[in-house]
Amino acid sequence: MSTSVVVPDLTDPDLYAHGDPHTVWRTLREHAPVYRQSVGDGLGFRAVTRYADVARVARDHDVFGPEQGAVPDPFGIGDPAVGQRLAATDPLRPDRMRVLLDQALRARPIRARADDIRSGIRALLPPDGDPFDLAEAMKALPLVVIGALLGLPEDDRPRLAHLALMAFAGDDPDYRLPEGPAATVRRAHRELFAYFGDLVRYRVRRPRDDLIGTLLGLRHDGERLSPDAVVVGCHDLLLGAGVPLSQVPGAAVLELARTGGYAAWANRPDLLDSGVEEALRWSTPANHLVRITRRPVELSGVWLPEGATVVAFLGSADRDDRVFAAPDMFDVARRSNRHLAFGAGRRSCVGSSTARPALRLLFGELFATYASLEVVGEPVRLRSTFLAGLKRLPVRGRPRPGTRPVTSPSPRGGADRRSQSSDIAKSFRA
Repeated sequence: MSTSVVVPDLTDPDLYAHGDPHTVWRTLREHAPVYRQSVGDGLGFRAVTRYADVARVARDHDVFGPEQGAVPDPFGIGDPAVGQRLAATDPLRPDRMRVLLDQALRARPIRARADDIRSGIRALLPPDGDPFDLAEAMKALPLVVIGALLGLPEDDRPRLAHLALMAFAGDDPDYRLPEGPAATVRRAHRELFAYFGDLVRYRVRRPRDDLIGTLLGLRHDGERLSPDAVVVGCHDLLLGAGVPLSQVPGAAVLELARTGGYAAWANRPDLLDSGVEEALRWSTPANHLVRITRRPVELSGVWLPEGATVVAFLGSADRDDRVFAAPDMFDVARRSNRHLAFGAGRRSCVGSSTARPALRLLFGELFATYASLEVVGEPVRLRSTFLAGLKRLPVRGRPRPGTRPVTSPSPRGGADRRSQSSDIAKSFRA
């Protein structure tokens, strides 16, 4: 397989902010599925773009190990959470911690806080038909969901939402510190760990009936989880669930507005689940994952030596026509949707079990509030090599009849817009 194809620099954040990465990935899938990208000073990585190869890199941890701090970071940002975040550590530890997180989420499922989350979602959606920035509104969505589960104070949530985006979009001028993108990412992780460290220590002294309390009460090998382990779990849950939650709605709405498919999906509650999976495939908010080969391995006819850096592009895999029929079509009725938006295997995104039901709640409320949505301004994408998404999406919604605020009491007391839209949204529940 020839690797002489010329493509733009895959490490350039402008490719993702202003270019067309999907066209680039399509070219690579066809002509150079294991492409050698130089980074400078003789360094580089192999860009893997076909679904089968990306899935193997994600799943086969015996061959593809997690990136470690001593390995050159192919995107020049670095990850100060390497060795702490679940997806970046030895597979035994994330498996163990993920089991405990799953256990805690089963004990404290998202449906137990569905009313609070639904109420928080409604507060993000203006009911009056005036234009608003959907991408800006969705920045708060991760904290609406994770904040409810962890019992995070309302006043802290805007700052935490900003830090979560700083952690993934350090190249974007809206988030980048004067010291540069690497310093931005370090600051975000440092402040998030510090915040959750203070919060968990406080909850040790003053327990509460929430997910943090549940985690602090869990036992592993007969011993309670340490506060430090709970801090890591909180950090990963926020970032793991926050990436898809904040970026999926905007990407889906933008495409639905372009094709006129919004109303068709809004009027088919039976397609809510398949539509959410399609929105995840379509958006694939995490562009890539990075692994290091533990031994020589062959991918698409190319042999890689031990110690090679591999960047597997999830967004490319999710548009591979070898797996998905008409991959560039947003099809809410798509079946057997084996997308890799959350990765795969034991290092898959820890927030997936939270993100899916949260997205069902979000789209249910969106459809209950607006009969139609149109884009009324220029979308602006994030400048990030990792996070594929929008930071501006001006829209105008046509309120669904019966969901406007009641301005005068009715003979029955006058149910407000929230209770009315809640009745409509019930049909969209999983």
